[in-house]
Amino acid sequence: MSLFRTFLFVPGSNYRWFNKLSNYNADNIILDLEDSVPIGKKSEARWHVANSISKLSENQQVYVRVNKEGLSYSNEDLKVVIQKNLTGIVLPKINGPEDIEQLSEQMAEIEKQKNLRVGKISLLPILETARSMYFAYEIAIQKRIVAIAGLTAKDGDVQRAINYQWTPGGLETLYHRSKVVLAARAANKIPIGGLWQDVHNLNGLKNSASFNRQLGFDGEMVLHPSNISVVNKIYSPSQDEIAYYREMIHEFEQAEKAGMNSIIYNGSHIDGAHIKTARRILKYMDKINYQKEDKGGEIL
Repeated sequence: MSLFRTFLFVPGSNYRWFNKLSNYNADNIILDLEDSVPIGKKSEARWHVANSISKLSENQQVYVRVNKEGLSYSNEDLKVVIQKNLTGIVLPKINGPEDIEQLSEQMAEIEKQKNLRVGKISLLPILETARSMYFAYEIAIQKRIVAIAGLTAKDGDVQRAINYQWTPGGLETLYHRSKVVLAARAANKIPIGGLWQDVHNLNGLKNSASFNRQLGFDGEMVLHPSNISVVNKIYSPSQDEIAYYREMIHEFEQAEKAGMNSIIYNGSHIDGAHIKTARRILKYMDKINYQKEDKGGEIL
């Protein structure tokens, strides 16, 4: 049962950190071969990442961000990281749906060579170019896509592509983020937000992630282990919310027995549509609790 609340970026060249990752309670980890790895260490990082995926996948879903070389993604990266226990590939600087089509063919050949089911490895593109943002839905509907990421890091690729002026409040990226959410939902995929760079400013992170959650995102990419618990909490229903929705469902079910299909609950009109929402939230909380029990500890 997959959760998408947190994706922790880990530089592939800092492989000494890998043994600590199971302690951080991120739902997913992204082993990075791209921007966080110096050019001179790409080969070494690739080797360590490829040889760590199987072990790391015992505790978390493992993604790898590969390098883009010109118009295509690094075949050298893909050949070693595509393996049985890899969940997915994170794609930087995607330009449009044609990139996904080309890469899917490239991956299929590698999967066949390794006797893996074709299509087994998911794709998670980061929309970092203006063109990719424009074609968000066309990208999201492609096969293999599990989620799309609309990041708004200060001074990052997206800011340069759109030329907005970054603010902590984030109103300048409201349209961009909302479009990513709508595109993902229309394609029945997961919208992912982030990326908060002032990693020790946890209050700023809380405000930013809360806004993203209000917009409809399901999770965030994060850069530091200290950010994980903050984001996990924001993207998990609170105990007050759980109690509210459980009581709502109970009151509605009692009304149904009396032949009514709507009630006033805590001053609000409630009918079947609201109950569907309440049940979906409780089902999601059950998924979180299942993961907690499966890992033998608290993951909020």
